[in-house]
Order: sequence, then C-alpha cells, then structure tokens
Amino acid sequence: MYKVLISALAACIGLAGLPPLASAGVFSATGAVVAILADDLFVGEAEGHLNGTGTVAIRSQMTPSLTCRGEFASSAERGGSGKLVCSDGTTATFQFQRLTAFRGHGVASFSRGEMRFAYGFSPDEAAPYLKLPTGKKLKHNGTKLALVDL
Repeated sequence: MYKVLISALAACIGLAGLPPLASAGVFSATGAVVAILADDLFVGEAEGHLNGTGTVAIRSQMTPSLTCRGEFASSAERGGSGKLVCSDGTTATFQFQRLTAFRGHGVASFSRGEMRFAYGFSPDEAAPYLKLPTGKKLKHNGTKLALVDL
C-alpha cells in the first residue's frame, strides 16, 4: 500500500510541472474564412480558442500584398465582434453570428464599404452568406478560390 501511495504522489508531482493544455493549443480550432469587399475576394484562416477569443488573417485575391489581421471575442449566446487592421492602413470593426462552434458569418465595416464573410464553410456553403458581385460566383480554379463570371 505504501508503494502505491508513493507512486501516486510522484505522478501528481510530475504532472504539476506540465504546462496547462490550453496554453499548448489543444483547445483551439482553425477554419477557412471567405470574405467579399466590393469586387475583391479575401481568403484566409481564423483560429478560435475554447474561451471564445481568437485571431483572423485574410488576404486579397485581387491584390495579394493586401492582408488584414485581427482579433475577436465571441460567445454562443451573443455572437462575436472584433477588429481588423489591414496592410494598407485601413481598419474595420466586425460582428458575427456563430451558427455552430466552428461555423458562422458576419459583416465588417470598412471606410470603403461593407465586407461580408463566412467561416468554417466550403466555398459553395459560404456563398449564401456573402454579397457576391453581380454576375459573379465563387469557384476553385485548381490552385485557389476565385470570383468568376457566371
């Protein structure tokens, strides 16, 4: 019995020195983001954490040097909000609705207009949540997602 107690105590002491699992990225998920601003398609990724916070990074397909990064906070009850900062100096605030823990859609307000976005969806699934330019549709052209004529 004494050996069992010593072994259990040693195991607890060993585990106490390990970092928490959340800091190791175990409780996070990454998903695709598709967004439309005017006639420009943006694609990228968002990473969300168990506590409802996360980051997003997107880039313009029309002007690949144009990138936006941001942070957000969300809850299942209230949805989420955040802020984007882009490489051209523009900023935006955004709000989104979580449909599931891994999917949702929202709107970002830029000085040059409204950006609609969806995350966690395939391009076909995302399209109804986006405001596609007239006469355009989303299509994967083999190497990247693009806006193409109908």
